[in-house]
Amino acid sequence: MTAHAHPVEDVAVAVEQEHLVGDDYGWFGQGSLDRYAPGRAAAVMAAVRGVARRCTAYTDTLFDGSRTHNTVSVTRADARADDSLVLRVASTFSGDTDPFITETGFVREGDVIIMGQKMVARDPKSGVKTVLSPAVAAYRAATAG
Repeated sequence: MTAHAHPVEDVAVAVEQEHLVGDDYGWFGQGSLDRYAPGRAAAVMAAVRGVARRCTAYTDTLFDGSRTHNTVSVTRADARADDSLVLRVASTFSGDTDPFITETGFVREGDVIIMGQKMVARDPKSGVKTVLSPAVAAYRAATAG
């Protein structure tokens, strides 16, 4: 996201939920907040959405020579903000039908993009959408005043 439109400010944190009882695999990911020059955040959101819609499937070759087939979808995140989306990548290894899921949620509030990413989970019980609205609320509370 920052390769082509560098933010003015950037803050990132790693997050993790340990394995719970039952079929919940736990998860790890990251969160970030990027502040852009006026008007650039909307352009970044449009670029992310556009690339995701153009590149809906691809294959990766990993360092050990194994391959993954990846499918991409993009939906609205339904967070109360100026713009939002969830990018979901399902990665299936050769000979395996149970994909690993990576979800990245983006919420734009003015010139700020809040990003939350949930990585490497099979059959996620709850997605990244669950953390986006609280993240927006925390950002608004921190900047109110």
